[in-house]
Amino acid sequence: MTKPDVALPPGKLFIGGEFCESLSGRTFPTVNPATEEVITEVALADEADVDRAVQTARRAFEEGPWPRMTPYERSRLLWRIGDLVWAHREELAYIESLDSGKPIRDARNVDVPMVAELFHYYAGWVTKIHGETVPTKWPAFCYTLREPLGVCAAITPWNFPLLLAVWKIAPALACGNTVVHKPSETTPLSILKLAEIFQEADAPPGIFNVVTGPGAVTGAALVRHPGVDKVAFTGSTETGKWIMREAAATLKRVTLNSAASRPTSSWPTPTWRPPSGGPTSASFTIRGKSAPPAPA
Repeated sequence: MTKPDVALPPGKLFIGGEFCESLSGRTFPTVNPATEEVITEVALADEADVDRAVQTARRAFEEGPWPRMTPYERSRLLWRIGDLVWAHREELAYIESLDSGKPIRDARNVDVPMVAELFHYYAGWVTKIHGETVPTKWPAFCYTLREPLGVCAAITPWNFPLLLAVWKIAPALACGNTVVHKPSETTPLSILKLAEIFQEADAPPGIFNVVTGPGAVTGAALVRHPGVDKVAFTGSTETGKWIMREAAATLKRVTLNSAASRPTSSWPTPTWRPPSGGPTSASFTIRGKSAPPAPA
């Protein structure tokens, strides 16, 4: 892999539009899985850091420029972020490959272009999210109004670090929410690079925050925080069950994507052949942690 002119993002937390150290000063290493060499040290967020991030996201949701922006202005911002992802595609692909171990070909040709497309796609949705009037049999005016939830927590795994994160981040922002994201502790660097892109796009401070650290510490604090309105999680079934139990205490909304490993559907027809290519490819792609549906 030819190394482009890439500067690694700061190994820090991203809160309120700025990179900062953890309050405890603790860090953890992120490792290149191809060489087992330490790439850099990254800040380890504990409960106090998570509280700081959530409170910052809450202020951005309620008091900052974000709630006063028109749908058109929010749409322009998401489109601009998509453009900047594309402009930095070589850097993002290199960092994604370095930190996760996936082939640079996949990061460059699949993951990063899809991330740019996702921001562009959801930029188009911003101006199309609205309520409707409802006819009734009574002499009354009845209507629905769609409003953002508030602070959304996104927790994502290591196999598609950037892509799975943006599947959560972009729609949450399109709907007017703010986000606190915890990436996998083994692959935090591409998300921190995305944080730099938010800075470059002049995104309102606090609408997107990143807290890094292990799930048992950082993730648990985020799930339990009473200031979080929704948790979106991709990962193991057992962790998903734990999140549901913990989120129930504060009645958080929860979206889980768990245990989706190589699903395959097959229908015997006159031209039926046993499925082979899809499941086989998914079994070996991304160290067996790719879960595309296999058509048959």
